[in-house]
Amino acid sequence: MIALLMLVILTILAISGINTATTELAMAGNEQYRRNAAQAATAGIEQAITRLGTVPTSAVAAPTLVPATLLPGSTSDRFATATRFVGDELGLPQSSADKFVGLHFQIDGSGTSLRNASDAQSQGVMVVAASGSSGGASFTRIGEGLE
Repeated sequence: MIALLMLVILTILAISGINTATTELAMAGNEQYRRNAAQAATAGIEQAITRLGTVPTSAVAAPTLVPATLLPGSTSDRFATATRFVGDELGLPQSSADKFVGLHFQIDGSGTSLRNASDAQSQGVMVVAASGSSGGASFTRIGEGLE
């Protein structure tokens, strides 16, 4: 009788351990997918930074959108971005006779992965450009082409 009671207790403990391990495995997988989504959002923001020269520098222009794009090297992780010009800053500190202007941009990025994992990030960027380029459609980065 005691042996049967011990066997029932051990069976209950084993089933409980299996359920706990299964739950923890699912939680670890969810965390990995959440991290993948965060990395996808970050990669999207990095891509948007490289394309700042294509963003119109007009305060009334619509944001430059990149629709959901598959992350290179992945079969499930995607990113999307929206980049908009926020404004310019004249008279930068230590700027020689107002020859430079700071162009402010905001990039909103989102990333998705499996199991409906998602992440949203926002990044502000300022580009120093030659004065007079803030009203145009593009700018030349300071130091671009220099070795």
